[in-house]
Amino acid sequence: MGKDGESSISDEEWERFLREAEAGTRGAPQEPSARARMVARRLREEPARPDAWRAHEPPRRGGGKARYVAGLLVAAGLLVVALNPGRVTGWFGGGGGAGAPLAAESERPDQPPPTTAADQRPTREQPFRGSPAARWDDGAAGIGMPAARATGWMGKEQVAQALDRSRDFLVASNLDHGVLRGERPKRAIALINPHQQDVQRYLAAAFRSPSRGDDPLLLFSRFDQAKVRLVGDVVKSRGRITYREGERGAVEVTADVTFVYPVARAGADGDEVVRTIVRREIVMSWDDPAKVITERGTFSLRSYKSDTTNGGCGTYTGYLTPEFGTGSASPDDGRTIDPYDRSTPVEAGGRGGSARTCGTATRS
Repeated sequence: MGKDGESSISDEEWERFLREAEAGTRGAPQEPSARARMVARRLREEPARPDAWRAHEPPRRGGGKARYVAGLLVAAGLLVVALNPGRVTGWFGGGGGAGAPLAAESERPDQPPPTTAADQRPTREQPFRGSPAARWDDGAAGIGMPAARATGWMGKEQVAQALDRSRDFLVASNLDHGVLRGERPKRAIALINPHQQDVQRYLAAAFRSPSRGDDPLLLFSRFDQAKVRLVGDVVKSRGRITYREGERGAVEVTADVTFVYPVARAGADGDEVVRTIVRREIVMSWDDPAKVITERGTFSLRSYKSDTTNGGCGTYTGYLTPEFGTGSASPDDGRTIDPYDRSTPVEAGGRGGSARTCGTATRS
């Protein structure tokens, strides 16, 4: 031993000793020397070395099997989505017309909405169950509105006002709860040019003595409260408003909107709920008062067409008359219609027109 308790063995001799001991050299010491015991004691007494702040620690092994199984599950899920995306949509609430609300309609769709399970009947708690309308917006929110721009005789702000009032007419004639209960649509009528004599004659006759030619349902949705009640406070709608320059510089606004009304028998204790569906295509002309006799803030009706499902066929009482018990049965002339298909225009003739009789709806 040297001074201060240190070994007098040189470093070279110590390293040779370690190599020979590890190799099992004959004659190598069988127990560590004093230096070895001292080093071992020093290592035990010194604290652990802190980790370097920028040191990289290799990831621990393990969990490989779990990652492998998870990868297989992800791959299988992607395969199911590719083969049957509709089914996956159903897992997340998309079945039966449920799911995320649709974006506003900005142009005519190129196909009808997908069908849903036939056994998903409407109920009082879920009146739109099993219907594409379950994903439609409520009331006026379902009517897509275009951006305003200067057109014809109107500046941008005037066009915006004309568009808003056109939507107001749709609301007052098809969504107003008083009108739906059978009241006279006074606010809607007030938006129609009072100098348009043929329309004013039609309106007067339609509410006085409804008939095939003078049917208020050509423009307005009304139910007889003594026979039919709306289920809940929500009416679903989907459609859009467009516009262009018309005759004599007028701003011609076209509305194409479908309304879905869930109804039940008035005073009935049963749970039967059916739906009446009305699609309207109305062209309104906001005329230049300098060229056409009109009142500011009113429009002239250019045309109005409608398709109605389960609202009555061959009956002209002034009210929509849905049928119960048989779904939406109607006399059948061989023609079928999907009331939710908005990919084609409303056919000429409309309710009460001579070009059509009653057909059969493919769904309600």
